[in-house]
Amino acid sequence: MSLFPFPTALVHEWFSPRSVGGGELVVREIDALLDPQLFALVDGESGIAQSWLAGRSIRTSFIQQLPFGRSHVQQYLPLLPLAIEQLDLGGFPLVLSSSHLVAKGVLTSPDQLHVSYVHTPVRYAWDQMHTYLRGSAIARGPLGPWVRWQLHQLRQWDVLSSSRPDQLIANSRFTARRIARYWGRSATVLPPPVAVERFDWQQPRADFYLSVCRLVPYKRVDLVVQACRALDLPLLVVGDGPERQRLEALAGPSTRFLGRCPASEVEQLMARCRAYLYAGLEDFGIAPVEAMAAGAPVIALGQGGLLDSVRCLRQDPKNATGLLFPHQQLADLQGALAAFEAGQLWQQLPAERLRLHAESFAPAVFRQRLSGLLLDWWDQHRKGALGSVPVG
Repeated sequence: MSLFPFPTALVHEWFSPRSVGGGELVVREIDALLDPQLFALVDGESGIAQSWLAGRSIRTSFIQQLPFGRSHVQQYLPLLPLAIEQLDLGGFPLVLSSSHLVAKGVLTSPDQLHVSYVHTPVRYAWDQMHTYLRGSAIARGPLGPWVRWQLHQLRQWDVLSSSRPDQLIANSRFTARRIARYWGRSATVLPPPVAVERFDWQQPRADFYLSVCRLVPYKRVDLVVQACRALDLPLLVVGDGPERQRLEALAGPSTRFLGRCPASEVEQLMARCRAYLYAGLEDFGIAPVEAMAAGAPVIALGQGGLLDSVRCLRQDPKNATGLLFPHQQLADLQGALAAFEAGQLWQQLPAERLRLHAESFAPAVFRQRLSGLLLDWWDQHRKGALGSVPVG
C-alpha cells in the first residue's frame, strides 16, 4: 500500500543486472514505500525471471532502442541528459528521482513535487575528473580533447538541472558538502538503507583481515595490499576488476585473491574477519556498515562518507566501532594497522556494540525517516500551491 493516495513516479538512471549497489537498495525501499510507476533510461531487469523487477512496468527512454543501449548505457553519455528530459512524468503529483548522474534532471511542472535522492554529483565530471581521465584509454588518445569537452558540457548541464528538484536528499554529509560546492544548494542528509539483518555478529573472530570491493583505482586497494604485505598480515581480497593483475603483483604471500564470491560467502567472511579494511574515499560506503553489522571492526580512511558511519576509537573510545586513519597514504594505513595489532584493539571493539550501531542504518529506519520527510514536504508543497492561487 502506497504512502500517498495518488499516483507517484520513481526515476532511476538504469535497471541492469550489471549495476547493483547502494543506489538500487535505495530504489527498492522507495518502491516498497510508494508503489510508484518506475521510469529509467533503460531497463534490463524486468524481463529476468529471478529479478525483483520481473514483470514490472518500467517506462524507458529512446536509449533502450539503441544498439547495446540496455547493456552499455554509459557509452551514450553525451545523449543521457537529453534522454532523461524526454521521460513524460505528467499525471504524477509526486516524483522521486534516484540520481548519481542525470535522473535529477527530469522535467516536472510547478504543480508537481520533485524530491531527488542524490547518491553523488557526477564524480567524473567534478572532483574525480582528473583521476578518471588518467585511467581512461580514450581520454589519453586522440579523442582526449573531445572527452574533456563532453565533461565540460556535462558540468554545465549538471548545474543547470540541479535547480529542478524541489528538495534534495544526500546520502551523507560529504555528499551534502559536494552538492553545496557544485550546485549551490542545501540537502537533507539521509543515509541509505543497509540490510544488516543478513549478518551474523556472534561468530568467533579469526586472524585474517578482509577487503571487499570492486578492484578499480579509486578504491585504493593497493594501499590495503601493500600495508598487509609490509606487516606480514593475512589478507583476503574479495572482488574483481581491472586492477586485479596489478594488485596481485603488489601482494605478499599472506594475501589471497578470491575474486567474486556469493553473498553468503561474503557474509561468512565478514562474520569471522579480525577487521574490515578500506582505503577509498566514498560518498557513503555500504560495505563498512555491513562489516559492522557482522561484528567486524572497520579500519578505514577517515574522510568522506565513512565519517557518518564509523566511530573512531581514538576520538570516541566508549562508542567506537573502528579505527580511522587521516590521509590516503600507505604510511597512515600501515600505522593504523600496526597499532591495531600491537594493542589488540579489536578487544576494545565488542561485536554487539558494532551490530547495534549498524542497526541505525537498517531499512526500517530509512523508511521511517523518508516517510516523515515526504509527508512534511508534500504538506508544504500543497499549502504553497493553495497559497499561490490569486484571490478575486
